Amino acid sequence: MRRPAPNRRAVLRSLAASGAALALPGFAQAFPARPIRLICPWPAGGATDAVMRALGESAGKTLGGQMVVDNKAGASGMLGPNELVTAKPDGYTLSQLTIGVARLPHMQKMQFDPLKDFSYVACLTGYTFGLVVKADSPIKSLKDLVDYAKANPGQFTYASPGQGTTPHLAVEEFAFKAGIKLQHVPFKGFADGMQAVLGGHVMSQSDSTGWASQVDAGTARLLATYGSKRTKKWPAVPTLNELGFDTISDSPFGIGGPRGMEPAVTQKLHDAFKKAIEDPAVLATFEKYDQSVIYMNSADYARFITEQYVKEKLLIERLGLAMKT
Repeated sequence: MRRPAPNRRAVLRSLAASGAALALPGFAQAFPARPIRLICPWPAGGATDAVMRALGESAGKTLGGQMVVDNKAGASGMLGPNELVTAKPDGYTLSQLTIGVARLPHMQKMQFDPLKDFSYVACLTGYTFGLVVKADSPIKSLKDLVDYAKANPGQFTYASPGQGTTPHLAVEEFAFKAGIKLQHVPFKGFADGMQAVLGGHVMSQSDSTGWASQVDAGTARLLATYGSKRTKKWPAVPTLNELGFDTISDSPFGIGGPRGMEPAVTQKLHDAFKKAIEDPAVLATFEKYDQSVIYMNSADYARFITEQYVKEKLLIERLGLAMKT
C-alpha cells in the first residue's frame, strides 16, 4: 500500500531539525575563524603575563589560529571576568579566572555571579606565593617581622596585587594567627609592587613568583612561601605553615568564557589548553615561576569554583572582611 506523501510543513520541520543538528558541529569545526582575545587581568611583565602568553601561544597553534593576550590590570584581577559578562558567548573572548572570582563577591558588590555568568573551560596551573623584602632590609626572617610588628603595630607595610587577592588574604591570615597588625598597600600587579619595595616605599611584597628574578639575583630576600610544602626552586625557604602559623594558600587558576558558549566550542578550547599544559615550552615557563600543572576539565573546574565559593565565604567572614549589608 502506498504511503501518503509528507506535507510541506512536516518537510520544513524535518529540514529545520536537521539544520540545527548540523549547525553546532559545523560552527565548532570552523572555529576559530579569527584571532581569539585572551584577557590577562594583570599588568604586562609579571609572572601571570608570561604564563598566559605561553599558554595562549601554544593553545592558538593547536587550534590553528591565534590567541592575542590583552592585559587589563586592576580591580584585583577582576577586569577580565567583568568583561566576560557582556561579551558574546562565541569563544572569541576568554579570560584568566583566579580564585578571586569565588572570593570577591563576598567582599564587595561585583558585576558577575561566578555560579551563573561564566563558561569554565579548564583549570591549568596555580601560583606559588611568597613574602619578600629588599635584600638590605633589617628583616632577615619571619620571626624578625613578627617581632618588629609587635613592637610597631600597623607600621610594617606590605604590597599585594589587590584587595581580596590570595597574596593579601594569606598575609592577613598569617597576621591574625601571629597576633600582629600589618599595613596593606594594594597595587595593580606585581611589577608596581616590586618597584615600591626596591624603591623603599613599602617594606615587603606578598605576591606570586614574579619576584623570582629579584630573589635569584640577590636584590630581594624570600622570607616564606604559602603552599602546603616547600617549593622545588627555593627548598631552603620555610612555609608559613611549618613556621607555626597554620596558613596554607594554594591558588589554582584557569580559563573561562562568557556563559552560554556552545559546548562543542568549549570542548575545542578545553582540548587546546589541555594540550598546552603538555607543551615543553609552557612547562618551562611554569618551571621558571615554580608553578605546577593543576588540571581540571570543564565540569570539574565549574564544580571546584562552586565548592570554593562556599569555603571563601567562611574565610572572609572569619577575617572580618565580609561585605556589609
